[in-house]
Amino acid sequence: MLVTLESDQWWEEQLKVIETELPYSVKCPLNNLYGMHVYSKLPLGEQEICYLVEQDVPSIHVSLTLRTGDKVRVHFLHPAPPSPTENPESAQRDAELVIVARSVAQSDQPVIVTGDLNDVAWSTTTRLLRKISGLLDPRVGRGALNTFYVDYPFARWPLDHLFHSSHFTLRDIQRLPSIDSDHFPLLTRLSFTAPSGGKQQGITAEAAEHQWSKEITEAQKVSQNDVPTPAE
Repeated sequence: MLVTLESDQWWEEQLKVIETELPYSVKCPLNNLYGMHVYSKLPLGEQEICYLVEQDVPSIHVSLTLRTGDKVRVHFLHPAPPSPTENPESAQRDAELVIVARSVAQSDQPVIVTGDLNDVAWSTTTRLLRKISGLLDPRVGRGALNTFYVDYPFARWPLDHLFHSSHFTLRDIQRLPSIDSDHFPLLTRLSFTAPSGGKQQGITAEAAEHQWSKEITEAQKVSQNDVPTPAE
């Protein structure tokens, strides 16, 4: 699968050349830096483009069918970052991450959550996502894999993430060379190893963190019930 972020109609036209190799797609071209495209060799079903928290910030939710016939819930996210000119707080971003986390926590299906989360791996919000969802971070023990900002070698952060359920084990994860974006591409290879992958352990939330996650979503008047549940 290939995921592009900040891609508009011009990019959609340029990306037509890959559609013979990646024939399944979900396209959401936008000119506001939140456009998103997904291309896949494997079938994509139950496709939904949602605006979970902010009306101009989309997310994509699909059911991916593996060659084994197993179906995987996949959520592609790109919540808006905190910004002194556009969004002085991180409330909307945090709410989107939390409702997705709470939604997948209720699922026994294989799950992948990925995208530019505009948040570093060690932040309280990203750790809350991992704790609430129970998903695994394949970078743990393998390095930060800082993907942003390309032009500043001494000031880079891991903003692009992939989290997965214990149905998968990691084959390889690496930051790829620059493609003249402000982000480096991130390549992750997973193996579907259920049920043997279930031996892996993530981090768990305490009661206070569950309460905090509830407060975050209530403040934005959103719920995990707003999140599509493909493959369920």
